[in-house]
Amino acid sequence: MKLRSPLGEVLGLGAAGDGPAHWWAQRTSAVGVVLLTLWFLVSLAGLDLADHGELVGWISRPLNSVLAVLLVAVTTYHSSLGIQEVIVDYVGGWLRIASLMLAQFIHVLVAVVGIVAILRMAFGDSV
Repeated sequence: MKLRSPLGEVLGLGAAGDGPAHWWAQRTSAVGVVLLTLWFLVSLAGLDLADHGELVGWISRPLNSVLAVLLVAVTTYHSSLGIQEVIVDYVGGWLRIASLMLAQFIHVLVAVVGIVAILRMAFGDSV
C-alpha cells in the first residue's frame, strides 16, 4: 500500500525527471561562460594580436592555458545543453534521436579540437 498519491509521486520530476538539473546546468555554465569570456577579453586587451610569438607566449603561461581550456570546455558544454533543449522541443520522431546524437558528436569534436589546439600552442608542437 502506497501512502503517496499519483500526483505526489511525479511532482517535481519534469518531463524526463531531470528538468531542474538541466536548468541549473544551463544557468551555471552560462555564468562560467560569462566570467571566462570576460577574463579572455580583458587578458587579451593588452596584447599585440598580430604578433604570433606574443600570443604563443601568452597561452604558454599555465594559468592562461588552463583558463583557455576551461573556456572551450564550458562554452561547448553550454552550447550542447542549449542545442539539446531546442532539438527536444522542436524535433520529433526518429529525427530527434539522430539530431541529438549528431549534435553531441559535433560538440565533443569541437571541444577536442579546441583543447588540442590550445595545448599544442601551450606546449609547442610536441603534443
